[in-house]
Amino acid sequence: MQLFARKGREQLHDHGGGKRKGRDHGGGKWERRVQLAAHPVAYPLLRAVARCGAVVRVPGVGVVVNDAAAAREVLLDGDSFRKDGPGSPGELWTPVLGPSVLLNMEGEGHRELRRKLAGLFTPGYAERLCDDVLAGPLDRLAGRLRRGAAVDVADEMRVMAGAVICEVIGLEATGETAYRQMFAQGEEIVSMVSLRKRRLSAAQAARARRVLDPIGAIAARAYASGDERTVMGRMRALGLSEAEARGAAGAFFLTGTETVATLVPRLIALLHDSGRLEQVAADPGRLLDPSIDEAMRVTTPTPVMLRSVHRSSRVGGVAVEPGDRVLIATYNCCRAFGPFDPERPPLDPRRLWFGAGPHFCLGYPLAMAEIRAVARTLLAATPLEIVRRRPARGVLIPAYRSVELRRVGGAEPPVTPDTPRVNKGGGWV
Repeated sequence: MQLFARKGREQLHDHGGGKRKGRDHGGGKWERRVQLAAHPVAYPLLRAVARCGAVVRVPGVGVVVNDAAAAREVLLDGDSFRKDGPGSPGELWTPVLGPSVLLNMEGEGHRELRRKLAGLFTPGYAERLCDDVLAGPLDRLAGRLRRGAAVDVADEMRVMAGAVICEVIGLEATGETAYRQMFAQGEEIVSMVSLRKRRLSAAQAARARRVLDPIGAIAARAYASGDERTVMGRMRALGLSEAEARGAAGAFFLTGTETVATLVPRLIALLHDSGRLEQVAADPGRLLDPSIDEAMRVTTPTPVMLRSVHRSSRVGGVAVEPGDRVLIATYNCCRAFGPFDPERPPLDPRRLWFGAGPHFCLGYPLAMAEIRAVARTLLAATPLEIVRRRPARGVLIPAYRSVELRRVGGAEPPVTPDTPRVNKGGGWV
């Protein structure tokens, strides 16, 4: 195990990628480097447990679920497996966000709050929000790519995710500096969490509240204004109290920034490494969404999910009792279906990385709208090559710290009145 982790660390600084010999058709080599950079000990252990069976009791960890079907059974049974008991997400986040923010709720209270929020991020509203908020940043990104400049898509995504979350909480901020600062605040809190940690220390919880309290105050002011064009105003119109809306804003802030920001660079890297980038760029209407889903399966934005056993039950034949901790190894469940292949038929995980049943991610339409908007802009600039990349260390969600892209062949020729107009990934230039 230690040799495996050490070998992975030695390979982490293999920069470049666009000029390697051959193709990494499943994206496995760089994905493993990304995983090892984030979790040099936990990742090899997680993969080792996957070889021990579908459901395994691991001393000091809990009952580990490596099978997608068993994982769904746990997620759909909120009476037996809860998010608000010992060893669950509630133990981690309640001291920071309070007791009623979906992340740490079960039962009738959870169902009622979920019902109120059901109409918040409809696909149409999510697309309009992203089109409006990201118009400027995407235009600047497209311009740099057209001019042949090298663009760090990981850094660009920190700006994009920061811009969207500013809009969600009601912060009237403009400019990359403000967007980066908002993203960095979320990253600071999430970085306190590890796969081994059951709860934040008192000092960490206090530090997280120092970040979140001003954000909650901003959200409360947006809620009080009642402007239904804003997310906070929409929550008020949907019947949420100020406390509920403020808690929801905090949850969206913590869960919605890094998930999207980490996925897009890994999506582009997977398409590049598998030789599919230009193929998807040629037909994004048909191929982009399957590629996004497949990239999410392979990268698994939520590598593990936690539940606390509330009543005696069984998980894949393993008996569990109240107080036991169930660790759903989402990464193992999803990777069991093979390497990256967006042309494969739909698979059984059914977006397991976003949860299932009553806890399926409410922000899914917003995440997809943001990912599509940025990916389409990047695909429209093809052919692209990765000139340099570096995995991120010390993060909860495995990610690239940087992925520099550049248009192959340099800048596009200037457009003149006589230049033929051609379709570029959905837009005419």
